[in-house]
Amino acid sequence: MKPTGFLFRSVSQAALLAAASCAVGPNYHAPAPPAPGAITLPSQTDAAGGEAQIFVSGADISGDWWRLFHSAELNALIDTALAHNPTLQASQQTLIEAQENVRAEEASFLPSLSGSFQAERERVSSAQSASFGAGSAAAGDTGAIPPFTLYNASLSVSYNPDVFGGVRREVESLQAQSDYERDELEASYLSLTANIVTAAITEASLNGQIQATQQIIATEQKQLDILNRQFALGGVAKANIISEQATLASTQATLPPLQSQLAQIRNQLADYVGTFPANFNQAGFTLADLTLPAALPASLPSALVNQRPDIQAAAAQLHQASANVGVATANMLPQISLSADVGHDALSTATLFTPQTLLWSLVAGVTQPIFEGGMLEAKRKSSVAALRAAGLQYQATVLSAFQNVTDALQILQFDAETLNAADLAATASANSLAVTQDQYQLGGQPFTAVLTAQVSYQNAVINQVKARAARLSDTAALFQALGGGWWHRADVSAEASNCCGIIP
Repeated sequence: MKPTGFLFRSVSQAALLAAASCAVGPNYHAPAPPAPGAITLPSQTDAAGGEAQIFVSGADISGDWWRLFHSAELNALIDTALAHNPTLQASQQTLIEAQENVRAEEASFLPSLSGSFQAERERVSSAQSASFGAGSAAAGDTGAIPPFTLYNASLSVSYNPDVFGGVRREVESLQAQSDYERDELEASYLSLTANIVTAAITEASLNGQIQATQQIIATEQKQLDILNRQFALGGVAKANIISEQATLASTQATLPPLQSQLAQIRNQLADYVGTFPANFNQAGFTLADLTLPAALPASLPSALVNQRPDIQAAAAQLHQASANVGVATANMLPQISLSADVGHDALSTATLFTPQTLLWSLVAGVTQPIFEGGMLEAKRKSSVAALRAAGLQYQATVLSAFQNVTDALQILQFDAETLNAADLAATASANSLAVTQDQYQLGGQPFTAVLTAQVSYQNAVINQVKARAARLSDTAALFQALGGGWWHRADVSAEASNCCGIIP
């Protein structure tokens, strides 16, 4: 049999042996989902302002769930953020890095093959010539071999059979790391979109509060002007003016914090879309721009564990810890290596590949760790402890996630009740203002009473704005808590591998 044929047959048999062997360490199994009773699913919220929200058990979630708010401006803002947010792009690149690491480690399953060609110019001394049996007749009076060129062409193959599955466990660990990075990308995607929706709602709420506060300030200023005129005529005491001045100043003091919050929200939106605050020219949101989604999903526990990126990320870390136990165990067992070299040495290229110049070698080796000072055993115990910790961390993540979903479901119920009360208060204040205005026109009430009723109404409007905004924000929080429909989109866009203009 030719040496090259024997070489490749030996390597192939070793590869088949490695593939047929079992991998040491525990085999990973996904944890069982919680029991169906882990979440109490409501049917609907109380109708508030004629807007009841219905919970649909087991309903799927759209990958672009924010479109349920029916705001073209919000949709455009999120589209821009998804295309330009650097944090999201960084998560995409991290996922690509992890995927390529898996592909790199998978190459360890196959033999390593390399070829070389070398030309070496050499001259040996006369002493070396004598040792080779070269006489002076062949080399003249000097007795030395003339300078010569030695050509070498060779092919090398090396292979480490994965008899105990150490490489397979390493690939499994890296694949789990890749799964973790994918889940982290989904979490970044979900966090970004939910944060933009929440920021837009907050901006709309602040715009409504600022508008109502400015009207209150204008009304209280009118009331102060009236009191000043009445005081000049001797109709009211100085104490009344001082009291109204204090009220006006107190109301005015509430306006700058609202304006400051609005400016910060605008800056935050600029950061989300990947631009500088000075370049952010998005029109401001108002509550009238946003529609409250009427039908809300309510996922079962078995589906929730597959929908939440944080639960999936914790499961991936558990999987990686399980595989690492196998890697540490395999490192304690014998390591088998096979290598072979075949080539030709000749003094001219014309004779380089003739049978007479053939060289070859086959090497097989086994390495068994004997004494490592307890290092390998300690590393295995460490990996076992890491596996147990990952299992407990997974449990903690599941508990936290189910608390998050339950909170979101319950908060929406209380939000509906709060908004209902705020609507009733705003309606009562509006009716009181209308009655006071009628009485003023009939001479039954002073104009200051009208102004007081207007202030009361605007305060009720502020509470109403806050309640509507809270209901919208908590609706977005529910979509986020349920996973946001990430399973309906690709993990990494086709352009992600060449993004950012960093590497040509």
